[in-house]
Amino acid sequence: MGDPAVKAQEWDTLFDLVQEVPIAGRTALISGCSAGIGKATACALAAADCNLVLVARRKEKLDELAAQIKSRKPDISVTVVAGDVCDKALYDELREQRILERVDILVANAGLAVGKDPVGEANMDDWERMMSANCMGAFRLINVCVAEMVKRGGGHVIATGSVAGMEPYEGGSVYCASKFALHAFMKSLRYETYAKNIRVTVLAPGLVGEGTEFSEVRFKGDANKAVATYVGVKELRASDCAAQILWALRQPSHVNIELLHVQPTAQGGATRVHRNS
Repeated sequence: MGDPAVKAQEWDTLFDLVQEVPIAGRTALISGCSAGIGKATACALAAADCNLVLVARRKEKLDELAAQIKSRKPDISVTVVAGDVCDKALYDELREQRILERVDILVANAGLAVGKDPVGEANMDDWERMMSANCMGAFRLINVCVAEMVKRGGGHVIATGSVAGMEPYEGGSVYCASKFALHAFMKSLRYETYAKNIRVTVLAPGLVGEGTEFSEVRFKGDANKAVATYVGVKELRASDCAAQILWALRQPSHVNIELLHVQPTAQGGATRVHRNS
């Protein structure tokens, strides 16, 4: 029958598997957090008692978010750094405030989709904006944070990818290309840092609407097109994505979640969406 004490110990071990690791006191830098997934992630990490560095272009939005967080979590540190991840001035500010050397968690979330014109009809400014923010902006921010993480002996880098970085679709040529590039960059980063106590995670969501400005930006303020994106389907919320990021961060130190591919139940792929009539 076996030793009852051993069997009891096995059960205790299994129950221990569902216990999340606390991340209180760690410092998380989150880019693109004036709205959407970044904002939701900032709130989720604040609830977990992380100290925050909030980065985005719109300072008024950052100040508002910081005030809301501090009103609920007065004991955590919240630092606002307004700037563009594509701009050298942001990195000068991060260094001047000596922020990079204390970042334990980086959520490289800043990015956007602009336009859905097919190749041959596309606006080059749209293409440049997407490649600049989704690729070089993200790459540069990760580069400077990882350098400090390596010096300090560890850290966790999370980047917001997309189903578009796994499955291209018509009208999304350069947006998809930028996210494919981000996914490839993160896989290379994983190869380069797995022996340096750095965890690397990609969040690849499908259709995300509630709590974000994604479609409003993509369709350049055309409210009708933005709303039509989500008609007849219960899409993901920004908070759903933030919950997955928080879960990955709370895994034991020996566990690395490389890819969080999250889609609405009614979405089977980039262009496979079941809509209720």
